[in-house]
Amino acid sequence: MVAAAATMRKTPALTPELHQKLTQWRRHLHAHPELSLQEKATAAFVQEKLAELGIPFVSGIGGHGIVATLTCGHAQSRVGLRADMDALPITEDTGLAYASQTPGVMHACGHDGHTASLLGAAALLVADTSWSGTVDFIFQPAEEGYGGSRAMVAAGLFDRFPMERVFGFHNWPGLSAGTIAVHDRVVMASGGRVTITIDGHAGHAGMPHLTRDPVMAAGHLIVAMQSIASRSVDPLDAAVLSLCTIEGGTAANQIAGRVTIRGTLRYHRDAVKDTILARIDDICAGIATSFGVKVTPEIAIGVGVVINTPAEAGLARSAAEKVRAEIRRDLAPSMAGEDFAFYLQQRPGAFVWIGNGPLRDGAELHGPRYDFNDAILPVASGWMAEVAKTALASS
Repeated sequence: MVAAAATMRKTPALTPELHQKLTQWRRHLHAHPELSLQEKATAAFVQEKLAELGIPFVSGIGGHGIVATLTCGHAQSRVGLRADMDALPITEDTGLAYASQTPGVMHACGHDGHTASLLGAAALLVADTSWSGTVDFIFQPAEEGYGGSRAMVAAGLFDRFPMERVFGFHNWPGLSAGTIAVHDRVVMASGGRVTITIDGHAGHAGMPHLTRDPVMAAGHLIVAMQSIASRSVDPLDAAVLSLCTIEGGTAANQIAGRVTIRGTLRYHRDAVKDTILARIDDICAGIATSFGVKVTPEIAIGVGVVINTPAEAGLARSAAEKVRAEIRRDLAPSMAGEDFAFYLQQRPGAFVWIGNGPLRDGAELHGPRYDFNDAILPVASGWMAEVAKTALASS
């Protein structure tokens, strides 16, 4: 079986010159990151490169979103390829020559690499006349929790560009560079933003009996919340509830009047979500009664679980074979979230991971020393081009 698959493989058509150009583009994007909903310069850069490639595009879709369209031959089938463009509010600590020039903002998740890879796939398909159909290149803003995919769909993405399938990838630190991981079904978790406000009664720190202390209540609430995943969810299910920020008080000798806690929850099944939400309500009510405070939980659920459709997962594996990538099918789904899920609720498709190389301390996704590995650009661009061609040929 392995030998048969090897005969199907071919070297990616990405030349050293194109690799060098994509590397330069990626590093330019890395040096000039923009937060979600603010990707104006990034979008302008993408439009400039699409114009150089001679690919027509439509901009301003769902914010700073762009869709470029390329047609070859006479086939009526149509496929979409997606990359995200936004950065994160993280201070970079890489010391790289092309490190972020925007204080407090960096491409800590590799969206600069995803964007460059999709431009590379476009360049490959422009130069290749062996395929027939239409490819839509989706450059999406606001992936990092700000609903970019939902906004593009609401702006008529699938009506204006009636693609039948959609594919994307995420770089994956800790997975061997260039290895492609393809899940048959669940890939990444659904997520929700958690905000819990505790209102008490402020007063002098030396007279606590005259106050109702929200900081004390917050401490007990945080500990109690950690029991949800460990004691209320089936151990065979996946669940995460992380409370990540706490704000309250302005003076060391005053008991605060309000504390705000923020975090995230993640799950792979809606039944688990329901359990978590019910327990959050129970714990908040109990803390309110115990400490005489008002506790208000607010939960904003994301777009859903990233779930590949089996046929398209098969196409993703075929494309990986054609670019001579090592394929992994044994990796467990991640508890990280991805708003590519919203596309997969509208169309069949697949989302894969492409290895970014060894995991180093601080260089994981969302880490201050993270950097996209430019060595994987040929595999990433090649896979995206090949999965589009494979999907079009199978229609």
